[in-house]
Amino acid sequence: QVQLVESGGGLVQAGGSLRLSCAASGRTFSSYAMAWFRQAPGKEREFVAGITRSGGFTKYADSVKGRFTISRDNAKNTVSLQMNSLKPEDTAVYYCARNGAMFSNILYSSRAEYDYWGQGTQVTVSS
Repeated sequence: QVQLVESGGGLVQAGGSLRLSCAASGRTFSSYAMAWFRQAPGKEREFVAGITRSGGFTKYADSVKGRFTISRDNAKNTVSLQMNSLKPEDTAVYYCARNGAMFSNILYSSRAEYDYWGQGTQVTVSS
């Protein structure tokens, strides 16, 4: 069983920064692409950023390009999301997720392509 646990969320003023972390318990973390999704109240869960298994390639939603950076540390079984220049519209519960295909280098943005999810961490950006 794979477990993903997010941390680092909180309340921040617009223009501020937060760094989210996701710790994975699986033994084959480095074999999977990872991603961050977010879900605002009353909205569908949406793709935010993805990273290939060795961290060589990344993909971002247009709404966060230039502001967010996804990274991973396979030695520590963690994936992070550095969020800068935060806006009120970034307010959401943020989830980390593992892609369902081992060794895949395709960064899917569809929720259906991910098989394990964390419980989420709340990010609230005030204006």
